Amino acid sequence: MRVLVIGSGAREHAILLALAQDPAVTALACAPGNAGTAALAEQRGVEARDGAAVAKLAADWGADLVVIGPEVPLVAGVADAVRAAGIACFGPGAEAARIEGSKSFAKDVMAAAGVATAASLIVDTPADLDIALARFAPPYVVKDDGLAAGKGVVVTEDLDAARAHACGLLDSGHPVLLETYLDGPEVSLFCLVDGALVVPLLPAQDFKRVGDGDSGPNTGGMGAYAPLPWAPADLAETLVETIVGPVAAEMVRRGTPFSGLLYAGLALTSSGPQVVEFNCRFGDPETQAVLALLRTPLAGLLHATATGTLARQPPLEWEAGAAVTVVLAAEGYPGTPRLGDVVSGAEAEGVLHAGTRRRDDGAVVSAGGRVLSVVGTGPDLAAARADAYERLGRVHLAGAHHRTDIAAKAAEGLVTVPG
Repeated sequence: MRVLVIGSGAREHAILLALAQDPAVTALACAPGNAGTAALAEQRGVEARDGAAVAKLAADWGADLVVIGPEVPLVAGVADAVRAAGIACFGPGAEAARIEGSKSFAKDVMAAAGVATAASLIVDTPADLDIALARFAPPYVVKDDGLAAGKGVVVTEDLDAARAHACGLLDSGHPVLLETYLDGPEVSLFCLVDGALVVPLLPAQDFKRVGDGDSGPNTGGMGAYAPLPWAPADLAETLVETIVGPVAAEMVRRGTPFSGLLYAGLALTSSGPQVVEFNCRFGDPETQAVLALLRTPLAGLLHATATGTLARQPPLEWEAGAAVTVVLAAEGYPGTPRLGDVVSGAEAEGVLHAGTRRRDDGAVVSAGGRVLSVVGTGPDLAAARADAYERLGRVHLAGAHHRTDIAAKAAEGLVTVPG
């Protein structure tokens, strides 16, 4: 099987690494890729949001399967263009990808499916903002209604800060979603979805805030771990039955069935699981941890999902133990990152590239805010965490920063589910 992966981040590097270990895969390509993916796959240039260009590349290269990593091309309908060219594609079409592209659409789907989620209100004009904010109590949750790469959310006790963020979004022409705050630990559940059929992967937890102790602004994600030693053993099955399954069925009912990876971001609140958000693709950095533990060959799973034959696949198999991912970010991230600095130790095992490129002299340099993801594994979470930070210690990037507490509370048994 010849597989073309679209994207350039650590998520795509992790996907390629898993695909490279699948004996069914005979050739790999990545477009546009990064300095790390070049060691695993042919690198091809393409504008990932251009459906016609991606479909042409897939046809010219002779792809049997196209895997679209990021949300932007999925929301833009690139998967539709690839399928129209007669090539199997892992990823939802534009209509189904609205589950991530529009938070108000997702709320409507959840309401129709009877799925629990935070109470919310859409504001699309500054004149309505103060009245709308007055209906909510702190902490205030203010979100961009569209795509924001994980950085369009502010959660704050400060009404002025909430209002300022909302005004900034509205001034940019973006509708604002106000939500009630959900208590309890958050869970990321990836599910392979083939219409109404839902196959869950291992639950994971990610860390959105830039600093230790969940301090500072939201980011695209600073680390993750899997599995969740503090969660009920049947958590994934419960979430499929009560949340992901009903949403998948509602999408089928609407005539826009979902095909691909449906990511449910959830809070395990004192009143039960509630949805924080849905995404239409593998999450980053959770993918790096989850795929590190997957024993089932990945290409067969993705191809089966893309071709409507997921029901024929045997149950998933997982490695025992745990995996932890720690993100190394460039100076300035999540604001304007400093670029072009040399990264040493970037080609070691367990180091997945995100914002990197290779200079003409062969050096790997930073080319984005989240530069690398470092993955550690072990028989338990404490061992996996120690492995990840030991590997990270061998990497150097001037001015870089990372969180030192990824999975620390979980490893120490300090995470609990309320109620």
